[in-house]
Amino acid sequence: MNTQTTQSASPAVPPAAPGKKNRLIMLCLPIIVAVLLLLVPTPAGLEPYAWHFFAIFVGVIVGLIFEPLPGAVIGLTGVVVISLFSQWVLFSPAELADPKFKTAAQSFKWAVSGFGNSTVWLIFGAFMFAAGYDKTQFGRRLALILVKYLGRRSLTLGYAITFADLLLAPFTPSNTARSGGTIYPIIANLPPLYGSKPNDPSARKIGSYLMWVAITAACITSSMFLSALAPNLLALALVKSIVGFEISWGMWFIAFLPLGVLLILTMPLLAYWLYPPEVKFNDEVPRWATAELAKLGKLSRNEILLLVFVISALMMWIFAASWIEPAMAALLVIVLMLWTGVLNWNDITSNKAAWNTFAWFATLVALADGLARVGFIAWLGKEGAVLLQGYDPQVSAVVLLVAFYLLHYLFASTTAHTTALLPAMLTIAASIPGINMPVFCLMMCVSLGVMGIITPYGTGPSPIYYGSGYLPTKDYWRLGTIFGALFLVALMVIAYPWMVMIF
Repeated sequence: MNTQTTQSASPAVPPAAPGKKNRLIMLCLPIIVAVLLLLVPTPAGLEPYAWHFFAIFVGVIVGLIFEPLPGAVIGLTGVVVISLFSQWVLFSPAELADPKFKTAAQSFKWAVSGFGNSTVWLIFGAFMFAAGYDKTQFGRRLALILVKYLGRRSLTLGYAITFADLLLAPFTPSNTARSGGTIYPIIANLPPLYGSKPNDPSARKIGSYLMWVAITAACITSSMFLSALAPNLLALALVKSIVGFEISWGMWFIAFLPLGVLLILTMPLLAYWLYPPEVKFNDEVPRWATAELAKLGKLSRNEILLLVFVISALMMWIFAASWIEPAMAALLVIVLMLWTGVLNWNDITSNKAAWNTFAWFATLVALADGLARVGFIAWLGKEGAVLLQGYDPQVSAVVLLVAFYLLHYLFASTTAHTTALLPAMLTIAASIPGINMPVFCLMMCVSLGVMGIITPYGTGPSPIYYGSGYLPTKDYWRLGTIFGALFLVALMVIAYPWMVMIF
């Protein structure tokens, strides 16, 4: 259908113009927003250079939301602009008045500070783990094994998909790569075995159920593990920078464990009730999975080595963080993979997704740190505390969390959401006496994965499943609202009391 539209429109040149105009508008929009904010008088209690920094920061966020250019380009542009105009944007009058202060050197030092952040390197290392899963096909093998043994019934097939994502999640920081790149290509082969076709009434036979289970599982596992979603690691850096609270891999896992286990065990069944497949039983799926496994052959040397390496990394992240930095543990595993041939240097240099994310997150970390450096975060915290003054601290915490969760409707990127809103929420909460900040930080961070279910654009793999032809628009929004509400209530009723008790 898309092909026909393209073909019919191709002879006429004029229709291409609106696309160029729209792109030009999107390119100009971040600049316009930043300039308009620069023209606004500086709020009381805030230094002019801090307001100027914030104006450019908002321009970057607008760029990340609409993406006229790749996110890394937007972030790098923001950092370069701030560095070039650092005398009016980044540094205080007192710093500039110091004869020993080297403006050019200090602005460059700030611009590249994100590239030395350990969290950014941890993200990069986790992407290399994912590359190992892809190259050795170990991830595909895991998924096929589960489908082979659980694929006879539609319900157990839903559990197979969920468990496959669960097994891959701790070592795959991109849920797009994990779910969209590994899980989806496998399950896309399953509906035709049941006579279930995309964009057809037969989609409800089983295809719709499988696709919804897959995207929901990706959201749950993204919250369950610190290393299962790249913005989780960005959130970790922001919490440490703004609040001074360090969240370890094990702390994150324990904080979400009761809710995570409950959701993993009940979600496929809940989807089975709310969005039931018409076909309940089929022998063809296990046979297909068996044939695919036969093509893979026996477990290879590289698969075994990869399994040993990633388990070793996981153990170091959980139990050895006091003597080896998690990012260094990831780099150690990368070196071992290179020396043993699991990956080669070309796999590292050609991994565009990893380098793109590395550059993107490094600039975002620098920009977020800059907000604190210029004093904007402290000012925002004071103003926010005034608005919530007089309310019970627990009520204030709940209001901030619900607002943070629901505002995800405005974002097509969890990264943009995290960068734009998390620093503000953390600062406001930290200025309110009586809020349990460790619990609040954990609640905000673990919500990043599950909130992705609420819209067809809420997280990386969402558009893949939305565009599969098995999830009609009205079904996606309806189910997203239901599951999103259930996840939010579960965070409040189950995760919050648990974290208060543990931390």
